[in-house]
Amino acid sequence: MSVPRIVQDGRIGQVDATVVPRFAGPATFARLPRIDEVSDVDVAVIGVPFDAGVSYRPGARFGPAHVRESSRLLRPYNPAADVSPFASQQVVDAGDLAVNPFSLDEAITQIEAGARSMLERAGRLVTIGGDHTIALPLLRAVAAQHGRVAVVHFDAHLDTWDTYFGATHTHGTPFRRASEEGLIDTSGCLHVGTRGPLYSSRDLVEDKELGFHVVPSVEIDDLGARGIAERIRDRVQDRPVYLSIDIDVLDPAFAPATGTPEAGGMTSRELLAVLRSFGQLNLVGADVVEVAPAYDHAEITGIAAAHTVYEILSALAPREEAP
Repeated sequence: MSVPRIVQDGRIGQVDATVVPRFAGPATFARLPRIDEVSDVDVAVIGVPFDAGVSYRPGARFGPAHVRESSRLLRPYNPAADVSPFASQQVVDAGDLAVNPFSLDEAITQIEAGARSMLERAGRLVTIGGDHTIALPLLRAVAAQHGRVAVVHFDAHLDTWDTYFGATHTHGTPFRRASEEGLIDTSGCLHVGTRGPLYSSRDLVEDKELGFHVVPSVEIDDLGARGIAERIRDRVQDRPVYLSIDIDVLDPAFAPATGTPEAGGMTSRELLAVLRSFGQLNLVGADVVEVAPAYDHAEITGIAAAHTVYEILSALAPREEAP
C-alpha cells in the first residue's frame, strides 16, 4: 500500500508525519523510501547486521534494526546545519547486507562485494553496523572508488591492534589492516575521543607509525567542539574523508548499549556539534557501529546513533556556493 511522502525538488523523502503517525508506517531509516522505490540514488543508508568480530559484549548484529526504529522522530529540516538533507539529495534505505555470521573472512569478503555493488548505484554509503570489523571491507570499497582516504575515527579505542587470540580480523584491528593494505592516507588520519587503559605505551607508538594522530577524550573539555573540528580540518585538509564512528566514543551515560563501554567519553551534544563541521570537508562515506540494543534502556543509544547518522546525511547534503 502506498504511503503519503514529502516530495521536494523531485526527490522522494520521508513519510509525511502530518498524515501518518511516526509510530506507524515503514521501518526504514527516518521512514525514507526503500532503494527500489526510486530511480536515482545520491546516498544509500545500508545496514550490516554482523558482530562475529567482537571481543566483549555481543549483540551489535541487531544494531541496524534498532537504529532504524530509533530514527522515527527525525524530521526533514536540520536547523543547526541549516539544511534539508532529504530535499537536496536523494537518500534511500538500501536494507541490510546478509553476510555469513560464522565466518569472519567470508563475511568481510561479502561486505566488500556488497558495498562495491551499492556504490555502482549510489554516490555515497552511510553504513549502520554491526561491529567495527566492517570498517575494513567498507574502506576497501571506498578506496577502490576514491583512492586512499583520510580516516577520521571517533572511538573510545584505537582499533589498530594487531591480533586478538591470534585473529587478524576483529573489531579491534580494522585500521591496522587498512593502513597495511594502503587504503588510507597516512598523512591525514586521526582518532577522536580515545580513552581508557591500554595494554602498554607501545600501543600509541604503533598507532602513530600506522598514520594516526590522536585527539584523546581528556583534551575535549579544553578544546571544545570547535577546537576538535579545527584539529580535524587541519589534519585532513582537502583529502577525501571516510568517517567511522564507534558509538562508544560517547560516554556510557549517553550510549550504554555498546560492546566495550569506557567511562569519560563525549556527550551527544559534543559529537553532533563536531559532525556538523564535516559539511565543509570532502566526505565520501561513513559508518556508525557497535550499537548493541540488548543493553539499551529507553532507546538512549539508538536515538544517539540515529541522530549521528542524520548529522552525517546533513553533512553530505550539497551546499549553495557563497556569492
